[in-house]
Amino acid sequence: MIKWGEYFLEFILDVLNHFKNEIIVFLFATLPIIELRGAIPLGLAFKMNFMDTFIFAVLGNTLSIPFAFLFIRRVLNFMRKFKLFKHLVENFEDKIAKKAESVKKYTQLGLLIFVAIPLPGTGAWTGAFIAAFLEMRLKDAFWPISLGVIIAGIIVTGVAYGFLSFLSFLV
Repeated sequence: MIKWGEYFLEFILDVLNHFKNEIIVFLFATLPIIELRGAIPLGLAFKMNFMDTFIFAVLGNTLSIPFAFLFIRRVLNFMRKFKLFKHLVENFEDKIAKKAESVKKYTQLGLLIFVAIPLPGTGAWTGAFIAAFLEMRLKDAFWPISLGVIIAGIIVTGVAYGFLSFLSFLV
């Protein structure tokens, strides 16, 4: 007699196998540096349709916001205790402080615009670090960063898949 647990495990494996590429795009979008700017071209390489790629990349990148925001201070303080990482942490904080200056004046709108521009170092992770550095509350930073991720996702998807095919969906 086969137990329900075996059926459930088989079901989970079937789902994972069916959505393998989508899960990989989702997970890549959660990673710092790569974020959706790297996950969307990956979806294109997997020959996924642009809407699935966009959705999984945006969801993955958006999911990383609270983790980046809530744990960055703890991680940096822990790393600072080790001589090997102290200089690295100080350099990182200096870079975040410089980027925060451009956001500070306009707070939420500045954060949205900063994240929406799909250039290296301007994604959700950096936006969350800046918000934490500026001592914003997560509830005040989450939506501007999320909207910035969506805008960046539209731009990157449009570039990766070609604007005409992407815009045909919007119209």
